[in-house]
Amino acid sequence: MRSFLFLFSGIFAGLYISWPGILISKNWICFNEIISKSAEKKISIKAVMEVSPNYLISGKNKNISSKIRFVADACFR
Repeated sequence: MRSFLFLFSGIFAGLYISWPGILISKNWICFNEIISKSAEKKISIKAVMEVSPNYLISGKNKNISSKIRFVADACFR
């Protein structure tokens, strides 16, 4: 039981250190808007500015975790 407490508190602390705005509801609205607009092919300029050139240059298939990371960086930082 104690190990699960340490595991979850470590995950939470790591997410908070990476994205300090993860607890603010306004940022979650931004996150949901970018996800819904990307499904409609309307991407916000804020999300486009967060994408690094290396990500665009590399022609590899992007997995779901890298896509979520870029959207989260745009909203939670």
